Amino acid sequence: MSKLKIAVQKSGRLYDDSMQILKDIGISIDNGKDQLKASARNFPIEVFYLRNGDIPQYLKDGVVDAAIIGENVLIEKGGNIQIKEKLGFSACKVSVAVPKSVKYKSIQELEGKRIATSYPNTVQQYLEKNKVKANIHIINGSVEIAPNIGLADAIVDIVSSGSTLFKNGLKEVEVLLKSEAVLAASPLISEANEAILNKIQFRIQSVLKGRQSKYVLLNAPNEKLDTIISILPGMRSPTVLPLAEQGWSSVHTVINKNKFWEIIDELKLHGAEGILVCPIDNMVL
Repeated sequence: MSKLKIAVQKSGRLYDDSMQILKDIGISIDNGKDQLKASARNFPIEVFYLRNGDIPQYLKDGVVDAAIIGENVLIEKGGNIQIKEKLGFSACKVSVAVPKSVKYKSIQELEGKRIATSYPNTVQQYLEKNKVKANIHIINGSVEIAPNIGLADAIVDIVSSGSTLFKNGLKEVEVLLKSEAVLAASPLISEANEAILNKIQFRIQSVLKGRQSKYVLLNAPNEKLDTIISILPGMRSPTVLPLAEQGWSSVHTVINKNKFWEIIDELKLHGAEGILVCPIDNMVL
């Protein structure tokens, strides 16, 4: 039986989030400490634990069929590798940072300057797009220290919270791209393994939809029912059931978590009571 080979980062936050989403889609992985690969007990899949920066080449060569990888790494090293799904975790930016003392107005300020980065392709494309010529110094490791030791005038690196920049006396001045974890496929994936990957993608979509949503149950007086239903952005329309108490109904629906509180406030204003909110593990559409 064919097995899909999928790569994940071997350590760090991206590893944790990757293993969590595989668990959430019902895939049980028997992985021990320091293993380089492990098989699932209940799904035709093998997980390879690799350095994040090496994964694009493994995808290109067809050594692995798919990967959960940072979009920023794929853009830098991935070429024509297809992104199947954006996963909504491990969000970050690839940004330009300069010393806090520098008065920065625009990307043109970098003309002729030295830029330290571990993303040379991304930087070069951005500079060309903005018609700026600069000297790129490739550094693998602690890029933030480069301006302090006189190696560079600016850096381009991943920014999450910005605390590392702050500690090194730097400030973010340009965002080259925004990134998150993605599910990517090898251009050499077989038809059989692509079918397995499509099943994984479908499950992931269901989990992501569930994470973005809340299940809401509430009681409403019948004379306010039409108004309350008009407030609710259900998948199609809310479920309405009569309560034992005459003149009242129970309303069930799904609300996007980003709009949750403003909708709840409006529901209460129009007479909704006994509002119960439940998390959703999966939402299959």
